Amino acid sequence: MTRPIYILNGPNLNLLGRREPHIYGSQTLADIEAMCAQKAQALGVPIVFRQTNHEGVLIDWVQEAMDAASALIINAGGYTHTSVALHDALKALSIPVIEVHLSDPMKREAFRHVSYVGMAARQTIAGRGAHGYDAALETAASLV
Repeated sequence: MTRPIYILNGPNLNLLGRREPHIYGSQTLADIEAMCAQKAQALGVPIVFRQTNHEGVLIDWVQEAMDAASALIINAGGYTHTSVALHDALKALSIPVIEVHLSDPMKREAFRHVSYVGMAARQTIAGRGAHGYDAALETAASLV
């Protein structure tokens, strides 16, 4: 059996649809998960879709992906710009890592312009809303 593509989501993404919809859109994380499941089925790849507000849990899942996943898609939320520990965990992976963001951090506050996740990722997809997850899945599936 093919190892799944992990799709990991960080803090506050559980608030999608309620938190700043003018920036992040009106779709919920459950909507995005359903969209990803449909896209994965069309691509013929299994996925594991998770969300946490806790940095250590996110790092544990990245480390789990080292042996369990074929690729990793990650929207680390605010940890994108702050977590050297997450960066280090991602650098330990030999599988493809795709960073995804609903908004375009480069068009937002200056503190969002640095991405520790992006420094460890093969590709970044940003500013495409929920459809960025579709693009990330297509990219990840093409790399495995």
